[in-house]
Amino acid sequence: MAASASSSLCRNPKFTTLHNPQPSFGPLSSPSFLKLSTKSPFKTLTTFATAPPLTIPRATTPSSSTATTANATTSFHGICYVVGDNIDTDQIIPAEYLTLVPSKPDEYKKLGSYALVGLPSTYPIRFVEPDQFKSNFSIVIAGENFGCGSSREHAPVALGAAGVAAVVAESYARIFFRNSVATGEVYPLESEVRICEECKTGDVVTIELGESLLINHTTGKEYKLKPIGDAGPVIEAGGIFAYARKAGMIPTQSA
Repeated sequence: MAASASSSLCRNPKFTTLHNPQPSFGPLSSPSFLKLSTKSPFKTLTTFATAPPLTIPRATTPSSSTATTANATTSFHGICYVVGDNIDTDQIIPAEYLTLVPSKPDEYKKLGSYALVGLPSTYPIRFVEPDQFKSNFSIVIAGENFGCGSSREHAPVALGAAGVAAVVAESYARIFFRNSVATGEVYPLESEVRICEECKTGDVVTIELGESLLINHTTGKEYKLKPIGDAGPVIEAGGIFAYARKAGMIPTQSA
């Protein structure tokens, strides 16, 4: 991995983590960008309030030192935004915004304002309100093949910059999954059933990583997720370069 590649990989720290073991994880590539362009303006219909505090008690005690599952006590709670199948990277972040450099704080912030701005007009609720940098939705629920299309690490970065903690999809385009892990921006979690047809935008949900579980508090239903596995500690560390430094695979950057 070239040192220069790490300058564009950044992460917005927003996860509460109590446990971080060090399993092995293979190298991840940092692909180049292929610029495509689509423009699909939104009509803002609803502004969602911040998700209410979680009232259902969940276990928060750190797991024992013998545990091997990463993020055993990490959970995410918030309002979900639901999309369908084949959401491509140009819908997640249109190519015209790829000139923004994620390693620059001001430009990273701007990327958040453009997250999912390329969605078609069939999605009448904007993911990020006009003139805002953060979304009211901290969890994205999707169907099959999320993140397909051209390769761009800006896709998970834009979601992370907008405040997204995790995406739960039926399946992912491989490059989006790898970019999510490499940047450490969002947890790309896979559902065992088609959750996108049972949840609605605005539902209040919780994701329990240790239990591989999504709880929809609005409907009262729970859904089993596939374990994040060895990718978890890499995301938790802040991405592939941060993980490699922490694990001693590459030298720590001097102050």
